[in-house]
Amino acid sequence: MHTGERPYACEVCSKAFSQQRHLLIHKRRHTGERPYACEMCNKAFSQQIHLIVHQRRHTGERPFVCDVCNKAFTQQSSLMKHQRIHTGERPFVCDVCNKAFSQQSSLMKHQRIHTGERPYTCEVCNNTFIDKSRLIRHQRAHSGERPYVCDVCNNAFSHWISLKRHKPMHIGERPCV
Repeated sequence: MHTGERPYACEVCSKAFSQQRHLLIHKRRHTGERPYACEMCNKAFSQQIHLIVHQRRHTGERPFVCDVCNKAFTQQSSLMKHQRIHTGERPFVCDVCNKAFSQQSSLMKHQRIHTGERPYTCEVCNNTFIDKSRLIRHQRAHSGERPYVCDVCNNAFSHWISLKRHKPMHIGERPCV
């Protein structure tokens, strides 16, 4: 393991591993084998640790707690990502404009601005979008869906920002948004 030697190779894709058990887990990607099943919902997993993390959804267990704000998480990796909010760490940097992000997924979404990639397409009008959330928001124009409801007057809005702008009206404030 410490020598960097990887003697165990996958015969399907040639990916190599330092330990035989890692190769066995990897092979499940090719075979689709999922030997670890949740007793509560029957969802199956290729690795036992993925089942353990999944089961926390049913139990509500969140063993990883932020020492700054006490927010709790089911996975240590989620806690580590969250802690960047407090530290201000932004390790993912765009190689085009040097804008930095705390999450790799945010960088990947941002890079679509430079590449022009718009992988999400509206099936009704063929408009394209750089992320799924913008597509979903757009689709409400076609469906008429208004999921954001004012708890005072029951007016419904298609976008959360519209509800946010509306609410101050009930206490006589002028929105500054």
